[in-house]
Amino acid sequence: MSNTAFLISPNTKELLSQYKAFLEKHVYPIENEDIYGSFKSYLPKLKELRDLAKREKLFAPHLPKSDGGMGLSLVEFAGISEILGSSPLGHYIFNCQAPDIGNMELMHQFASKALKDKYLGPLQRGEIRSCFAMTEPAHAGSNPKHLSTLAIRDGDDYVINGHKWFTSSADGAAFTIVMAITDPQNPNPYQRASMILVPLDNPGYKLIRNIPIMGDVGEDYMSHGEVKFTDCRVHMSNLIGNEGQGFVLAQERLGPGRIHHCMRWIGICERAMDMMCKRAVSRELDPGKTLAMQQTIQNWIAESAASIKASRLMVMNTAHQIEQYGAKAAKEDISTIKFFVSDVLMTVLDRAIQVHGALGITDDTLLSFWYRHERGARIYDGPDEVHKSVLARSILKSYSKHE
Repeated sequence: MSNTAFLISPNTKELLSQYKAFLEKHVYPIENEDIYGSFKSYLPKLKELRDLAKREKLFAPHLPKSDGGMGLSLVEFAGISEILGSSPLGHYIFNCQAPDIGNMELMHQFASKALKDKYLGPLQRGEIRSCFAMTEPAHAGSNPKHLSTLAIRDGDDYVINGHKWFTSSADGAAFTIVMAITDPQNPNPYQRASMILVPLDNPGYKLIRNIPIMGDVGEDYMSHGEVKFTDCRVHMSNLIGNEGQGFVLAQERLGPGRIHHCMRWIGICERAMDMMCKRAVSRELDPGKTLAMQQTIQNWIAESAASIKASRLMVMNTAHQIEQYGAKAAKEDISTIKFFVSDVLMTVLDRAIQVHGALGITDDTLLSFWYRHERGARIYDGPDEVHKSVLARSILKSYSKHE
């Protein structure tokens, strides 16, 4: 983090060291067994680590102090998110994992006091988990205006019918926030949808399956659910924000959410880079001749280091822009970091796997887990091609004015 030290307070620098030490001592040693084993069987151990994080006052770093958090700014939390990203368990241990962190931020700003008391409080304390149901198998996720899930008013209730998938971490969650069309006739397609909280013990809700990701079904937090809502009835007081405000609220999630994701990806890159370098200096091709002596490997290491540094500076600058001027003013930067850092992530992972040789494609290291599950980084939160198009159109607009 030295090249972004100008954005980090002295207090946060100390926190970064504390988080790193916690991961190295308590989390790294159990990663492989947990990640490649049964996640549910490890929940008691993970709860112990969460309790330890609370005792060490490292829990929920993104929350205000009044909610039991640490009151960090977006820039400060971004630095911590990189450290936590170095382990697939990092954000979960400290209760700042997606999709819960987005739901916390959303509910903190827009939920009623009753919903906050019943659902947000336990979520912030790590007593329950949540999920977010937006993407539908019948429609391209790159165009979120097209949704089929309907929430029709019936008296004081909404009756929800729809089919969602990639409702991440639905398995074991206590509630979801569902994006549903409440005003299908509205001439403005961006004012047709609303966000509604649905408890998952509702008889109208069903988890169909955990979707296999390149063969890995996963379970509990480490899963992506396909779900259905069939005459799912919830009281209108479960509405988040105002009716028709769904897309506005979705945008509120996306700005900080992209910072969280991108810094997590950089944390993965740093860990993969560390693994790649250790492998390069230890793997002999002949006695006394290591992979590290090969110019191609040296080029990969140098290029990876430069790309990681560039990514970090770009993301931290974007976080600073969001804090200073708001997500709308930083929308071009938000699009840029999304496609740039996801590409760096996959490039660094691919190089690390190649340096590990046959070992790299086994489940003996975390590289295969990340390669399977982070390939989606170029798809979710908007495909990279959409973000490139957004940025290019914005750049070209200034040229068209001079024609």
